[in-house]
Amino acid sequence: MKRIRRMATALGTTGAAMTLALGVTTSATAAEGTLVINGQTHKDPSGCYPIDRYPSSVANDTDAIAEVHRGPGCTGQVEWLVYPGEVYHTELAQSVFIL
Repeated sequence: MKRIRRMATALGTTGAAMTLALGVTTSATAAEGTLVINGQTHKDPSGCYPIDRYPSSVANDTDAIAEVHRGPGCTGQVEWLVYPGEVYHTELAQSVFIL
C-alpha cells in the first residue's frame, strides 16, 4: 500500500512539473517588438486587439505575423496578413490577432 502511495505521489509531482513547464512554454510565445494600431503602440504583443476607428492602420514591427480580422474579438474572416516590417491600411477590419 505504501508503494502505491509513493507512486501516486511521484506521478502527481511529475504531472505538476509538466504543467508548469508547458505553462512557461506557452507564455514565452508572445511576439517580440511592437504592434502599432492607429498610433497606439503595443510592446511584445500577444492575443487580440480591437480596431477603434476608421480608416485604420496596422504597423507590424514584431517577429510574428498579425492577422487582421473583419469581426470584433478576432472573429470573422481574416482580411489580411501583416508580415513583420509591413504596414496595412483598412476601412473594414475590427480587430488584430498576433501570437
